[in-house]
Amino acid sequence: MSIARRIAEFATGPIAPDAEMARYVRMSLLDWATVGIAGRDEPVSRAARAVALSEGGDGATLIGGGRAAPRAAALANGAISHALDYDDTHFGHIGHPSVAVIPAALAVAEAREIDGAAFLDALAVGLETACRIGDWLGRSHYEAGFHQTGTSGAFGACVAAGRLLGLDADAMTHALGLTATRASGLKSQFGTMGKPLNAGLAAEAGVTCALLASTGAHSSEMAIEGAQGFGPTHAAAMQEAAWAGLGERWVFKGISYKFHACCHGLHAMLEALRSLGPINPAQVEEIEITTHPRWLAVCNQPAPETGLGAKFSYRVTAAMQLLGIDTAALDSYSDATCARPDLIALRDKVRVVTDEGLADTASRVRLRAAGEVHEASHDILDAGDTNGIADRLREKSESLLGAKVAQQLSDEVSGMESATGVSGFTVLLAQH
Repeated sequence: MSIARRIAEFATGPIAPDAEMARYVRMSLLDWATVGIAGRDEPVSRAARAVALSEGGDGATLIGGGRAAPRAAALANGAISHALDYDDTHFGHIGHPSVAVIPAALAVAEAREIDGAAFLDALAVGLETACRIGDWLGRSHYEAGFHQTGTSGAFGACVAAGRLLGLDADAMTHALGLTATRASGLKSQFGTMGKPLNAGLAAEAGVTCALLASTGAHSSEMAIEGAQGFGPTHAAAMQEAAWAGLGERWVFKGISYKFHACCHGLHAMLEALRSLGPINPAQVEEIEITTHPRWLAVCNQPAPETGLGAKFSYRVTAAMQLLGIDTAALDSYSDATCARPDLIALRDKVRVVTDEGLADTASRVRLRAAGEVHEASHDILDAGDTNGIADRLREKSESLLGAKVAQQLSDEVSGMESATGVSGFTVLLAQH
């Protein structure tokens, strides 16, 4: 059976997400809306919204206001929600699944006036597919220069949109084949507006290909893994194990949320420091951070002078954590923070070392203060129970949006399963 057919049968058939998977879907929906609203005025957000509005059309809401055709809304909302790079990450997927899948599904659900339960089911199918495809593509695909958020994300967006459009397995197979010739995203765009636009373009591709298939457009069933297909031409590892238990075991539950507004490579270290509890920064003598060597080229700026640079610095963010500076708040990362004498003094006591045997999702810290040694480690895949995650996501939402808006969003997401449509949710996206 081809990969497209295997996914299509899963995506169009009956599904039964367990309670934990259903909760992760809702938590990701809340987190997606939170970072989307918080990023609505970023330059890339304004550009993407302006293009969507210029095309005219109606049917779907844009984050920050206005309406557009579903395809254009998916593109804009995908870019807007990834503008801050503060959205969820799946390390099996090697990317950000929600920013591609949710905008595609939401645009179709709103335009077709589909109820909340069906919308959540489509999200489950799309998010799971994105993670499975990302795993199948593997690290070889990522290391070759492809951005899985844009590539595997497009396939997840396609099946989410296709399920809401009522595609049968044959049409869904063709939609996936069409997506194989549209999916794209390059790591060379990192550091530019192209990175968040990769997410938006993936969402748009998913909607467009699902719509084309709904009108009878055909494609090659072997377009994903066949000769000159997506996998062979995009340096895919083509890991067959990625499909084990599809429809029975939900790998999306391995999703990791960002609770710090900085590079995800710093989060394990920050969580380890957080677990030590309060330590008087004036008594700190030295700090040793151990990480996987892969991160040195990503987030080890030793003495950045800008807020943006601080987001990619073990030394600065460790000092921020110890000084009680809120690493979840966007405005904490500023040139002024980098210039604080107390932060510089603490920053210069940090030493970063590497261990190839350490998972790239983990970090160890060793801190000496007043002659006493404190040690801790953390792996961000060990996220703890869902109640604790949900509490921290609410805190993040309140930090970014304020308590009132955060509560309104939480209420809409909590009641989504019984909602007659998604309009209450999209009203909040437009207003704030």
